[in-house]
Amino acid sequence: MRVKTDARREAIVAVATELFREVGYERASMAEIATRVGGSKATLYNYFKSKDDLFAASMLDAIEESGQAIIAMLDPSDDDVAAVLYRFGEAFLTLITRADTLAITRTAISEGGNGKLGAALYEHGPRRAWGEVHQYIVQLQARQLLRPIAPQIIVRHFKGMLEADLLEPLLWGARSDLDLGEAARTAVDALLRAYGTDSAEPGRTAP
Repeated sequence: MRVKTDARREAIVAVATELFREVGYERASMAEIATRVGGSKATLYNYFKSKDDLFAASMLDAIEESGQAIIAMLDPSDDDVAAVLYRFGEAFLTLITRADTLAITRTAISEGGNGKLGAALYEHGPRRAWGEVHQYIVQLQARQLLRPIAPQIIVRHFKGMLEADLLEPLLWGARSDLDLGEAARTAVDALLRAYGTDSAEPGRTAP
């Protein structure tokens, strides 16, 4: 029954995602989603308590697996901090610049003023992901591989340096000429020069 339940949920999310992208959040209805799935609204509500929940799931499920794989790259036991951060940074930039991720981000931002929906999307998406990075930074500080600066500041600076002049143009439909690998390398080098200890060996990013 578990397999069937998961397959049904995935089918609902897939249909809902297509409809949300077609007509937007406001115009999409649970009734239309149920019709396309081939069931009743009651069936939808067995899986999602509201349209907000279904919208959040449709936005996040598309990148959930990739996001988890990227977070798993943050191995606090690996002494080569620069290499770990570089691999993470390049994978993160590859994810956020994908066409489907950009479409999801644009939709989430456009619905940000819709009651609690925008906040829920942010909490379950970017905030949760960068919370994992925060924990990684704390672990590095415990090993004295990073200076004892407020970890949230280090995380904000790292995220900002990774995305600088890269994400914003793409969200607006413009081009960015930055190379993802070079953007990641520059951000990591700057981060370790600012916050690294001698043990972190700034500049040991991948060639």
